[in-house]
Amino acid sequence: MDPESIRRALADITSEQDPTFKHLKLASVVSAVFREKGVELVVVGGSAIEIYTEGAYVSGDLDLCVIASTVELSARTRQILMAPFEARGGPRSWQVAGAYVDLLAGFENLATTPLRRIEGPWGTVVLCPIEELIVERVLVSHYPGDYPPARECARKLLAAALLDEVETDWAEVRRLANAPAYANWPEVKALIDEQAEALQIRSSGDSDA
Repeated sequence: MDPESIRRALADITSEQDPTFKHLKLASVVSAVFREKGVELVVVGGSAIEIYTEGAYVSGDLDLCVIASTVELSARTRQILMAPFEARGGPRSWQVAGAYVDLLAGFENLATTPLRRIEGPWGTVVLCPIEELIVERVLVSHYPGDYPPARECARKLLAAALLDEVETDWAEVRRLANAPAYANWPEVKALIDEQAEALQIRSSGDSDA
């Protein structure tokens, strides 16, 4: 993207009042610029959940991880890559256009389902698979102790999945939850069943699902 296109994008993002659209637009322009420099990013955590739920859950910032990079992402390189956005802060967290962008470590993903890709106003935005997010949020809600905010986040994500607002591979959810890395299928199934009952629909946690 040329400097003038970035300037227009930042002006649009700054004026955007909807936090979910703001984060989606910001993910689009940051991903586009990084992609041109050989760095592929993915939206993770609460930020991905915010996009999947279309704002039913709102994240406080934009969390990004690195899928692949043809350059060494030293502190100086990260600052150079963020310079076109008039970013303040660093070298892992910046303020950009009235929002916060966090560039975390390399992307960790156990799901076999493909990364999700949606088209933003300035290019493709890559999202962590919803299957991994569901299992991860349920884990965080129970261990090392009860954490209600994570449970509420998982409920909102499950609502979007159960209502077919987001295509979800329930067999993969089960596989991940039974994997040693998570080992929380009973908790995942219980929350799926609970949310399905609240929505008055068939549970995807059923044994034949």
